[in-house]
Amino acid sequence: MSRRYELNFRQEEISYIMQKWTASSSCSLVGVGSVGKSNLLHHLITPEVQAHYIPNVAEKVKPIIIDANLLGALPALTSDTEPFRCWAGYELLMHRLFTSFYPFDVLEEADARQFYEVYQMLQDGTNPLFTYMGVRYFELGLEFFMRKGIRIVFIFDEFEELLRQIPPKFFQTLRGIRDSHKSQISYLTFTRAPLPVVVERLGIDLLHIEAFIELFNDNVVYVGPYNDVDAWNMLLELARKNRTAYSQPVLITLMQASGRYAGLMRAGFFALETLTNINLSDQTVDSLAAALLTRMSIQTECRTIWLSLTLPEQHMLKAIAGLLPFTMSPEAQLTINMLVKKRLVHVDTNPQGLHIEPPVFRVFVQSDPE
Repeated sequence: MSRRYELNFRQEEISYIMQKWTASSSCSLVGVGSVGKSNLLHHLITPEVQAHYIPNVAEKVKPIIIDANLLGALPALTSDTEPFRCWAGYELLMHRLFTSFYPFDVLEEADARQFYEVYQMLQDGTNPLFTYMGVRYFELGLEFFMRKGIRIVFIFDEFEELLRQIPPKFFQTLRGIRDSHKSQISYLTFTRAPLPVVVERLGIDLLHIEAFIELFNDNVVYVGPYNDVDAWNMLLELARKNRTAYSQPVLITLMQASGRYAGLMRAGFFALETLTNINLSDQTVDSLAAALLTRMSIQTECRTIWLSLTLPEQHMLKAIAGLLPFTMSPEAQLTINMLVKKRLVHVDTNPQGLHIEPPVFRVFVQSDPE
């Protein structure tokens, strides 16, 4: 896989994650929509990036992205279909294991052949016990790579969707597999809210999945907008690819209005050429934010952020915007703290006050979204 970004792209987050991978620790990434999740995850799995951050163990670390959107159609969840739904989870992991290591250069020829046989057995629908045996075949498949000392990190993209589709029993077995290979198996999730909040919102009994969620308790990273360097490099790359030139002050104002959120910057960059009724060079951050929000692409990005928030977070943002009464309480303080972690609220200490960030999202909230 070729590297799309500079090695120091998302340096703070990548450095922390790689340290956890070195220790075979699982990690939970939390970020609202528009933060550039896909860019971060694909940068993580680039061999050059791993060699840069963890040169001593990079050759033994194998991150594998598990995209829940690759699950096939599943029957409605009942006690009878639960084993099949769990099997679908093992089949997805086993398939990604297969495609990530193919053509199995790290295995001896005999082991490679046996791994392929196990892969086929997991998919053998003629075996009346194939759904119940899924976890055993998956364990056997993993064992070939464990014996080679390889450290596998399963990166769960669209983890909320996986939680919706796959029963808690599946995640209990993932915890068991990790406990059997503590120095070689770890997991990474990316969600739009902390895992306990996601579990609650999906109506899953925390007791049934707590053992798996515990793996991430000490390693939670809140992924925010790009730093100045990453944001500037992104805008320059967009200008180069689209052969579009804007002055440095205009691009800086766009960075500030979008708060350096990847999705908002990209949509904002393409929206600039449609703002023919204003002089871009004369715009302040607030005026450009207001102009950008008239464009559907920006509204869509802002709504993506909005819908990723809990109801208390949405109500708090409206209260900060002056649309609802504001009353401080322990619960309100917890909500504010979470919005600060998500980089959507900034606490100004002099004078003291709460401000919604980024500016274009502030204008969106002020429009009183549903």
